[in-house]
Amino acid sequence: MGLHPVRIGISGWRYRPWRGVFYPPGLPQRRELEHASRLLSTIEINGSFYSLQRPSSYERWAAETPEDFVFSVKGPRYITHMLRLRGARTALANFFASGVLALGRTLGPVLWQLPERQAFDEEQLEGFFAELPRSTGAAAELAREHDDKVAGRTWLEPVEDRPLRHVLEVRGAGFADEPRYLQQLRRHGIGNVVADTAGRWPMLQDVTAPVVYVRLHGDTELYVSGYGDEALGRWAERVRRWRQEADVYVYFDNDVKVHAPFDALRLEHLLRVGP
Repeated sequence: MGLHPVRIGISGWRYRPWRGVFYPPGLPQRRELEHASRLLSTIEINGSFYSLQRPSSYERWAAETPEDFVFSVKGPRYITHMLRLRGARTALANFFASGVLALGRTLGPVLWQLPERQAFDEEQLEGFFAELPRSTGAAAELAREHDDKVAGRTWLEPVEDRPLRHVLEVRGAGFADEPRYLQQLRRHGIGNVVADTAGRWPMLQDVTAPVVYVRLHGDTELYVSGYGDEALGRWAERVRRWRQEADVYVYFDNDVKVHAPFDALRLEHLLRVGP
């Protein structure tokens, strides 16, 4: 069996400090995604975590990126932080009706991030995993259950039915010592997010699904510090190991000092992957 694909990118792309540093001086803001997507093979959409985006935005993002580009999409904090995953079916319908499926060929994994205060609750996770659509066709069917919150701003077109992957990032310390958690991920085919958070939250490196999803939030200082040659070398070795059994997505989220895009390009170079 050959090696699985590796995609390396950034979490978000609209950051003022990046202008004139990563983005060329004078580049119009409307062309920033176009620029980034020609250098990197994937980007994590994180505005969807804070609020439901509009169908027109998803359609525009898909149109501005290359044919083989992939977006991951971060699920709403309303579901993970406010509803705490319970009774989330209508909120999930609203999310998928908001235009996520308009990404079409560019739609990759859906990321769900739990808050730090969230402890392991097997029953809670079981109920949430049971509601998650596992294909774009199932997501389109669920989207039709949306309520008035997205009335007048939905995307409910027919879609090509293909698998839809979900990954989960946890931050509660107890998850690291709970073997039932990883067993549950494997049972439901949910990918474990490998999160490097400068030691603040647990970093679980287990492969639980056909996808490994990595979020690099900072080597020594959360969201701020970059990754030196030695650190990037360690991550490159991990990715080489993981890609023997799963597709690998790596996102740099150390955006404060404009490290993220350059670290991503350096890791691409180390692994000889990229557009």
